[in-house]
Amino acid sequence: MGLNKVHALKSISLNINKNEYVALMGPSGSGKSTLMNLLGCLDTPTAGEYILNDINVSTMEDSDLAEVRNKEIGFVFQTFNLLPRLSALQNVALPLVYSGMSKSKRLARAQEVLGMVGLGDRVEHKPNELSGGQRQRVAIARALVNNPAIILADEPTGNLDTKTSIEIMGIFEEIHKRGNTVILVTHEPDIAEHAHRVIRLRDGLVESDEKNENIVSAFDPEHRYNVG
Repeated sequence: MGLNKVHALKSISLNINKNEYVALMGPSGSGKSTLMNLLGCLDTPTAGEYILNDINVSTMEDSDLAEVRNKEIGFVFQTFNLLPRLSALQNVALPLVYSGMSKSKRLARAQEVLGMVGLGDRVEHKPNELSGGQRQRVAIARALVNNPAIILADEPTGNLDTKTSIEIMGIFEEIHKRGNTVILVTHEPDIAEHAHRVIRLRDGLVESDEKNENIVSAFDPEHRYNVG
């Protein structure tokens, strides 16, 4: 930033195992967004290494990183990032364009994952014809369509009401049960309670890294009742 050098992260050492469900937490400026960008291969570290599925991605060129992102990582964002002129089906099928799959197979796979997130009857609807929760389901389906190893979700419930947030967290629960690694970036403690491990950052350092002993399930009847 100008003449000032800002160390967003400082010598962080972190291991996340396959099929873990991890929440990254921290106040604004703690470094969690930078860490998310590194984990998602959107940025490269200025020092150190990042090993993703036995591949050192730290020194890769942008074109190679793009390929890794497309194959290994599914992104879910707070603002959905859907293309407004495309249907739900077309939005979900879009990442498959780069895989060399035929159009009919792309659309069939998109239909399949939209069914998995409960939107099998909304495939032709455009984003402006869907509720916020439905749009986030489309975004989750798009993240799943390539069968990625990791689902990386950045404040995925930030624009949703409480009831819809619980429904979306239920989908992440199911994704985790199917074998995906789920990394959730959030500043909301009640959302982080769904994860099995909570990593807290502060000033570019890991402040704490703890197993969640009181995991909240979106399918808990009492939890649903409290949401009302």
